[in-house]
Amino acid sequence: MMKFFLHVSLISMLTSLSCNNPHENIINYTEGSFGYDLLFLQKHDSVIILKLADGNALIIVSSKYQAKVFTSTAEGNSGQSFGWINYKAFTSGTDPHINAYGGENRLWLGPEGGKFSLFFKPSTPMVFENWKTPAAFDTEAWSVVSKDSVSVSMSKDMQLLNYRGTELVISIKRNIKILERQEIASKLDLTINDSVKVVGYETENMLINKGSQEWTAETGMPCIWILDMFNPSDQTTIIVPYSGDSLPKPATTDYFGEIPSNRIKYADSILFFKADGKNRGKLGIHPSRAKAMAGSYNAEKKVLTIILFDIDNNGKYLNQEWNTAKPPFSGDAVNAYNDGPLASGAQLGPFYELESVSAAAFLKPEGSLIHHHSVFHFSGSENGLNAIAEKKLGVSLEKIKNALP
Repeated sequence: MMKFFLHVSLISMLTSLSCNNPHENIINYTEGSFGYDLLFLQKHDSVIILKLADGNALIIVSSKYQAKVFTSTAEGNSGQSFGWINYKAFTSGTDPHINAYGGENRLWLGPEGGKFSLFFKPSTPMVFENWKTPAAFDTEAWSVVSKDSVSVSMSKDMQLLNYRGTELVISIKRNIKILERQEIASKLDLTINDSVKVVGYETENMLINKGSQEWTAETGMPCIWILDMFNPSDQTTIIVPYSGDSLPKPATTDYFGEIPSNRIKYADSILFFKADGKNRGKLGIHPSRAKAMAGSYNAEKKVLTIILFDIDNNGKYLNQEWNTAKPPFSGDAVNAYNDGPLASGAQLGPFYELESVSAAAFLKPEGSLIHHHSVFHFSGSENGLNAIAEKKLGVSLEKIKNALP
């Protein structure tokens, strides 16, 4: 595998980031490790490292790349890197539609489609040729407001034109904090077995109406959209709990064509979705049935991921589909995406995503909306991981592994 060979000055700099192990080889890391991704990203950006005192739990944040959390690890520089990073995007030039650098936690604004879309100019057909991710959260840098060893605060001001023709003057404030092991246990109401390693962080995302016009059902408005990109495998399954039984169907499953029946399953108020990066499909759960969590399990690497987020079960959520005929407030509150080849055979990833969305921001001038979204990765013994999965997701690892054989 490709290795990075560094200049002495860079080696010296990285020594301060090593995991308090003087014998650790900081020069070479294999692809898939946190150290490999750290060295790669430092070739393109002066990234921000948030870490705990023991040096094992680490996350990489970038203000240059739109306030992303690029990746994290629970076991220091040599540990597994949990986020998906699109290495080729950093040197392939600017794309007119999207510049997908990757990152296991990024902030977008929605809606993507619908009557109030932020990704299409007014009156243009909603087809790929006209689709463009706004530069403010696609390519432009954000400002660092403050930072310390465990947290960073960033901001971005922007002006966006929606499909309705309304100019939205917006300010975003985004705070990211890495959490201590005991904080994670308390936040999730868990006892974490000593055989389990963990890294977790919380994000607080504030959207402010900085214009002189109120955002209403006539003008349209944005919503906060948080997307987590992870590495897929043949043994990875997405788990999305929902309320009620499976009748009527609890999920929207045709965002990009209907998801094949052998890649999705409903059982005991839990949706299972294959995350192998081999078949493109997206699903969503309506806010009336969504729960404030979702997760995934990689049986090959024994990694359990859980996300927590704010949800308003009675709120109005914006339609994100490329469809102006659908009611604008008929959207989903939690989504999952599995990447796969397009009809042309080209593919962006592979990766998979867990996503949360805020309710529509009906805001008066200087009004604000806050959306919290937290990410936790647990790795280690299956007995320890199983206890977490059963308590938080309501399902055993054995059932997860056998849901979509």
